[in-house]
Amino acid sequence: MKLTSIKLCNFRSFYGTTPEMIIAGGDAQNTTIIHGNNGSGKTSLLNAFTWVLYDKFSAAFASIEQLVNKRAIAETQKGQAVECWVEIGWEHEGKRYRVKRACRGYKNEGDFDAGKTQLTMWVGGDDGKWNIPIQQPDDIINQILPATLHQYFFFDGERIEEIVRSDKKAEIAEATKIFLGVEVINRSIRHLGDAKKTLENDLKAIGDSEIKQLLRQQEKIERERERITKRQTEIKEELEYQQTFKKETSNRLRELSAAKELQERWQDLESQKAANQEEYKKTKEALKKVISARGYTVLLSETTSQFRGIINDLKQRGELTSGISREFVNDLLNSQRCICGAELHEGNHSHTHVSTWLNKAGSSAVEETAIRMLAQVDEIDKQAIGFWEEVDREQTRINQLRQSISQIEGDLDNIQERLRKDANEEISSLQKRLDEIESKIDELNREQGANQQQIAQLTTEIEGLNKQIAKQKLNEDKQTLAQRRINATQDAIERLTEVRNRQEQQFRLQLEKRVQEIFTEISVTPYIPKISDKYELTLVENTTGVEAPVAASTGENQILSLSFIASIIDKVREWSEKRKMMMIPDSSTFPIVMDSPFGSLDENSRRHIAKTIPQLANQLIVLVTKTQWRGEVEAEITDRIGREYVLTYYSSKPDCEQDYIELSGERYPLVKQSPNEFEYTEIMEVERDR
Repeated sequence: MKLTSIKLCNFRSFYGTTPEMIIAGGDAQNTTIIHGNNGSGKTSLLNAFTWVLYDKFSAAFASIEQLVNKRAIAETQKGQAVECWVEIGWEHEGKRYRVKRACRGYKNEGDFDAGKTQLTMWVGGDDGKWNIPIQQPDDIINQILPATLHQYFFFDGERIEEIVRSDKKAEIAEATKIFLGVEVINRSIRHLGDAKKTLENDLKAIGDSEIKQLLRQQEKIERERERITKRQTEIKEELEYQQTFKKETSNRLRELSAAKELQERWQDLESQKAANQEEYKKTKEALKKVISARGYTVLLSETTSQFRGIINDLKQRGELTSGISREFVNDLLNSQRCICGAELHEGNHSHTHVSTWLNKAGSSAVEETAIRMLAQVDEIDKQAIGFWEEVDREQTRINQLRQSISQIEGDLDNIQERLRKDANEEISSLQKRLDEIESKIDELNREQGANQQQIAQLTTEIEGLNKQIAKQKLNEDKQTLAQRRINATQDAIERLTEVRNRQEQQFRLQLEKRVQEIFTEISVTPYIPKISDKYELTLVENTTGVEAPVAASTGENQILSLSFIASIIDKVREWSEKRKMMMIPDSSTFPIVMDSPFGSLDENSRRHIAKTIPQLANQLIVLVTKTQWRGEVEAEITDRIGREYVLTYYSSKPDCEQDYIELSGERYPLVKQSPNEFEYTEIMEVERDR
């Protein structure tokens, strides 16, 4: 999707029909800058994109029911309609699109009734004409850029850190699946599952009594597994909600000055506990690997002792001697000359004397093999000693971590008990609420674990039934054919599931690596972004050699979120390029529309982001205030500007302070005195040499 233009009419602060804003889309100059003071309509402009495309608004967009411009309403007679609309244009895969979302409201006695919105789309033909498509506009838009992904392309920079919230991880996971095309695989698996049930019903109808019984049993177990799997999804969502509720309650408790010190100590202990638990898990895994790789060495001590006894016995019997080898003596006899120069002819004294060494000498091949095996046996014995030393070290570390975790848990319990009994009723109430949340989370985790075991057991039972059904003697051709189809369908489901799992795992690891690269480039902190298998986005530090979670600041979370968005776009573009190589039309252009992306960041971070984002995005639209723009941001982005606009806000305040911004050597008004009693915004294009 390459945005080309946007036009508004009576949308929020924009009175009447605005000039059409042309959006930059070149390769080198791919950035459109829109300047405006706070309250001038930058957030409204951001939401104009999301409203027309998805009928959605950002979290910071207040009073969403008041879309129609107030001046337009005031100037309208009672009973007359006021029209409000936004129209945008874009190009995608060689086609041109225009879409317009409009709502019509009517002014009544003392109020204003806004009607339902209507979405209209036109698609440009090769002949230059615009036609209304047969397919629904919403469906076309979602095929190009799905609604579930819009927050990664149209976002409020001041609240961007919400992306890393714990309750967003499921949403992130679903979004990445759409990027990967995993939904196509999921649909295929679902369709194959439906087909398998149909085939099983066919087999049930034509099969013998035993097969029918097995199929009924299988169907019953599958229904139970499906029910539990559905419950697992509900538990997952409830856990995410409880975690968010817990975080908000903890933050509220920390804000109370009387409990601040204890709560901060509690937070620090929680971080220590999490780090120790992670280290405990890694240490146990390390112990398992040691036992798996070298545990066999301790079982060979009796065997190695027997081997040494055999070697010593051979040496004592003279069957394994050091010195002259039998091969050397044979060479002398065959050459008929001793090393002293004497002739060795059969029957003479010298030949007889040398021949006697054949009985005394050993085989060099046997001796060499014995030496090599002795060296290997010695190494096994050393490994056995090293194995026990390493096991002891890991066990000691495990015991230390257990004691540390136990100590931390004791300290946490003491803090919680003090908070529960605090004289301040609000503090004790919040702590009791936290206790209830913890209890609920623990209960859900136990249920989730039990369900997981039950799902595994039911899956094993289903696999066993599948094998029994496959082994049944099918006397009729129809039965044989139906069973073959069922087996083929099940095989296809298993293979597609494996492909999906591998694709998701590979994409997540690649995405994590790209997030780390971009975050490191922007941030000066030594923190490392991590994406869990549940797509939970976190920061960790590794200064002590052990990864520990970081209580990131708002600025760090903003940088983390921007890094994640930039990485998503980068990986989607890469994925789309692969599709292009597969002769699928190019769809690798994606826009980013950012409102106030530099607000809470320091100078160094602002500079790095301003430099990085235009390079990663195919098309960038940035809405900024004068203070956010000037300095390092202006220096880094100016050369990338293809289009530039100023939002001039007309204030109805009698004593309003007028404001200006200087761009390309010219002064443009940001705030002006309104010529009437209304406040509204006008759009002015900045003339730059392009």
